[in-house]
Amino acid sequence: MNKRNQWPVLPIVVGLASGLLTGCGTQTGGSGQGGSHVVMGMSDDVLATDPASGYDPGSWLLFNNVFQSLLSFPNGGTDPQPEAAEDCAFEDTRTTVYQCTLKDGLKFSNGDRLTSEDVKFSFDRMLRIDDADGPAVMFPMLEEIETPDDRTVVFKLNAPDATFPSKIASGAGSIVNHREYDADGLRTDAEASGSGPYKLDSFSDDEAVFSVNENYRGTAEVQNEGITLKFFHGDQGALKTALQNGDIDIAYRGLTAGDIADLEQSSDGSGIEVVEGSSAEVQHLVFNMDDPVAGKLGVRQAIAHLLDREALVQDVYQGTATPLYSIIPAGILGHNTAFFDTYGAHPSKSKAAAALAAEGITDKVKLTLWSTPSRYGPATDQELKAIAGQLNASGLFAADVKSVAFDQYEKDIEAGKYGVYVKGWVPDYPDADNFTSPFFGEGNVLSNNYGNDTITGTLIPNTAAESDRTAAERDFGRLQNIVAEELPVLPVWQAKQYAVVGDGVYGLEYCLDASTVFRFWELRKA
Repeated sequence: MNKRNQWPVLPIVVGLASGLLTGCGTQTGGSGQGGSHVVMGMSDDVLATDPASGYDPGSWLLFNNVFQSLLSFPNGGTDPQPEAAEDCAFEDTRTTVYQCTLKDGLKFSNGDRLTSEDVKFSFDRMLRIDDADGPAVMFPMLEEIETPDDRTVVFKLNAPDATFPSKIASGAGSIVNHREYDADGLRTDAEASGSGPYKLDSFSDDEAVFSVNENYRGTAEVQNEGITLKFFHGDQGALKTALQNGDIDIAYRGLTAGDIADLEQSSDGSGIEVVEGSSAEVQHLVFNMDDPVAGKLGVRQAIAHLLDREALVQDVYQGTATPLYSIIPAGILGHNTAFFDTYGAHPSKSKAAAALAAEGITDKVKLTLWSTPSRYGPATDQELKAIAGQLNASGLFAADVKSVAFDQYEKDIEAGKYGVYVKGWVPDYPDADNFTSPFFGEGNVLSNNYGNDTITGTLIPNTAAESDRTAAERDFGRLQNIVAEELPVLPVWQAKQYAVVGDGVYGLEYCLDASTVFRFWELRKA
């Protein structure tokens, strides 16, 4: 991944929308000493073992289990709670000074003490290295870190940021051992030294092996003896076969919608179960506001009036996604239904035609939709073709689809060559800010030449400074309503997470929520 405009876009993985939680998640029990070793497979790769570099779902899965952060997201929650910290709080009403007190007696997996020096070292190191594939871009507000004693950490920010607790609760807040990491360079030995629930015993191209960290002191209660994570490098068929053959206990991230449907239909008597969870992953159509066609508001409004999200998620994704009617997904505080309220849930040819007529357009609109399945999943091309079909069926458009490799796709977007293109987003932290500032703030990741002074000058600063996130809902609502009216993007769908598990595997319902934290410690194999 390359750092672009401060906020990298992470890959979308569609989850399962059909089927309810089954017996796979209803039992608990045991500790790290009483459970069994669990084998999990996924098609994603882990691109980094060093938290100063990794900024992809696979790497953050490793970070969330091997390293501690000062705060963490509890099961099913989006409000960060103390983890390595005993307590944390803003020390001023402007949300520019944030202080944490560490728990007493923290240790890394090798027995070294974890103190405020390690916390400061971890953040200073990440910012100093500023790796193009790392999370340093999340902390432009971090001015200075002070450590008055071994257990106290004081973060001083150069601008108000009420979401700072959520940012340090993410994988970006991983605390490393200052004795084992270079202050100026990335670790290259494929090892990791943390204080989280697990130790990384080995890491290779094919698998990563984790054992329980006996020195861990935090909120997680480990339910197994260890985890082996097998990598299938995008080979979805091999992942499915491995589950069916019993070579792995869990398949997570990467099965196609068709594979999921097949496994669900054939699950009776096989011991294989599909477990569904919530997610905040989203996908949008993005409009280049300087494009001679898509730059016209009437064209964008016509597309919004013709998009049939219900048909799209059913026909293309076989029910493994849900329609999305705002830029902030359901389940995230601040969500509203601005696009539903403005354009409705059902296609309207008459309203689309009226929007084009108001723009002075009488001929069919020639339009190309740009796609990149290598980044946003194999169904992306099919999705864009379905949308083009919906537009063309109205008789108002002559739309086609072109698909390119991701590297070229990003270069062409930066160069302004595309009028309409697809973007997916996996949040770094479960706050409405992470669905607004990256898209509509200064130097946004969309590269679509959109700007609104009310959003950038008032609404984003107001919401960033509001420590009471409930109190920020009104401004988030105004922001969403403006976006629905001006249409620089068109929300399409919101994913659900899923995992497919073999017989006797429990705890998955605690691993699949809007925080995007997959908690190894909750897994138990009977």
